[in-house]
Amino acid sequence: MFMRYLGPTLILIFLLVSCGPSKKAAVITKPTATKAAIIPSIPKDEMANSIIQYAQTFNGTRYKYGGTTKKGMDCSGLIYTSFKKENIVLPRTSRAMSTQGEWIPLRKAEKGDLVFFKTNKKKNIINHVGLVIETGSTLKFIHASVSKGVVVSSLDERYWNNCFSGVRRVL
Repeated sequence: MFMRYLGPTLILIFLLVSCGPSKKAAVITKPTATKAAIIPSIPKDEMANSIIQYAQTFNGTRYKYGGTTKKGMDCSGLIYTSFKKENIVLPRTSRAMSTQGEWIPLRKAEKGDLVFFKTNKKKNIINHVGLVIETGSTLKFIHASVSKGVVVSSLDERYWNNCFSGVRRVL
């Protein structure tokens, strides 16, 4: 009698175990028609301003590799944390962030866009990210620099201009 139910019971257990939730984090990129219901109905410029305001609360925070708090912050941690506050989950590293959204020309950059840099010319890979906070005659961005912590910098500064790689729009 027991053997009669063993087969169907094992199949049922296998199906229940194999259909568990995925542990992957959701990544929200540029909204599409199918994702529109997931993204809050806050206008893009308001969301950008909210993300920027939150990022600016970390101004002066010391640099800490892997950091995501006021005790210490790295460049991608600042961006990750600021976007997460608005329920937009980005990858955790600057290189992975550089695959999200769409590349846009520098002249079309807007508040809330991400700016990427290659600060190690020997490796020629993206390893730094900042958040555009002001456009116009000069582009200003907030980021966490190794030497100064969380600060606002400008693309007019020779160092950042020479390392500049591109702009991506994720909102």
